[in-house]
Amino acid sequence: MKQKLPVRLRISDSKRYFSRLRQRSLRVLVLGIILFSVLGNWVARSSIPLSPQSQDSLAISSNQIASVDRVPRRFELGQQLYLENCSACHIALPPPVLPTQTWRQLLQDTQHYGRQLQPIVDPPRILIWNYLQTFSRPLDLKEEQLPFRVDRSRFFKALHPRVEFSQPISVKNCLNCHPSASEYNFRKLTSEWTDSP
Repeated sequence: MKQKLPVRLRISDSKRYFSRLRQRSLRVLVLGIILFSVLGNWVARSSIPLSPQSQDSLAISSNQIASVDRVPRRFELGQQLYLENCSACHIALPPPVLPTQTWRQLLQDTQHYGRQLQPIVDPPRILIWNYLQTFSRPLDLKEEQLPFRVDRSRFFKALHPRVEFSQPISVKNCLNCHPSASEYNFRKLTSEWTDSP
């Protein structure tokens, strides 16, 4: 014959059972979250290049924009937004032409060379900034002033070492040597510069 346990004993057994079940469920949930986080992080890192120089295969093809630098996919949207916002009024300059600090100021200030512009708001501004910051160089402000004009930028001068300009340097006369600059192609040069040393 089966012996009946007192009701009190059965209730405490069920409490212990559910307590163990909750602990086990909590462990499984925590383990699942950790596993998901690790795998998600691994997938994200493996699909995004870590630097602009890495993975040339992820750079845009040469039949698209022939910019000075190859642009990995993670910066393409920033570049596209930069071109949409800047080339509507003037030739969009490649980021290496001006220092990083100049680009920061230009993005933050709605006064743009005497014109009042609509401010670029986040998130597009962040994407543009990531693109410009990655492909420009910082300037040591202890030694020189921050240039806001191309002709005052030593980076522009370094990119044009043997060029003697017959006209004052401005964004407008980039087309004199870079006929496709309006399409953001600064690699294509006029015939006089194509074979120059």
